[in-house]
Amino acid sequence: MQDTQPIHDLTQLDHTRYKSWPFNQDICLTCALCASACPASGIDALDPRSLVRQVGYGLEDALVAERWPWICTMCAKCEHVCPMDIQIADMVRNLRGLRDRQNVPGILQQGLEAALETGNNLRLPQEDFVFIVEDVGEELAEEAGFENFKVALDKDGANLLTTIHNKLVNTHTEDLKHFWKIFHAAGESWTLPTDNWEGTNWGYFTGDDEAMKTMVGRIVANLDKLNITHLLLPE
Repeated sequence: MQDTQPIHDLTQLDHTRYKSWPFNQDICLTCALCASACPASGIDALDPRSLVRQVGYGLEDALVAERWPWICTMCAKCEHVCPMDIQIADMVRNLRGLRDRQNVPGILQQGLEAALETGNNLRLPQEDFVFIVEDVGEELAEEAGFENFKVALDKDGANLLTTIHNKLVNTHTEDLKHFWKIFHAAGESWTLPTDNWEGTNWGYFTGDDEAMKTMVGRIVANLDKLNITHLLLPE
């Protein structure tokens, strides 16, 4: 016998629970433009149209337990092509936020907790961070044309403050040089903060708004403390 999907009585569903969201899922046309644009469409049968409909029908409990919200890359290609301007990536982020924090997949929650406690997702001590970036800066200074290069740390009044991705002081330290070469060639006045330097906001990726605000607030605090008005957020 062919399996059948459960039948839901739409008159019994709560269509108002997402009224606080700045968009209306009920206007979805199921035109499939989102599904055609989605790079993850089809993985574990992921279909953005179905996700939007289930949210509109108030069936978020099943979606919160699904892998779908975590398969989505939140790249927002779906939103870009949606003729009804439904903010599907925001919808996914909200669904992520409804999951119990202990059941957040992978290392996302552990990384977020580390960042909240220490200022970066690696729990890297400040002295280790300083050693790594200065060591990479010394390597760059050995290259022709960059003999006078020095890493600018906590420079008060610099024109530009830049955060970095944690992998740049872990597995991809060479990538730091690409940014620094551009700054050096342009004569840019820039700096790295030695506290709360992390640019990867896993509060955003896990749907934790309060954590996201905390991490953004730390970046703003660095801008204020160092009297800087311009921010480069490579993440």
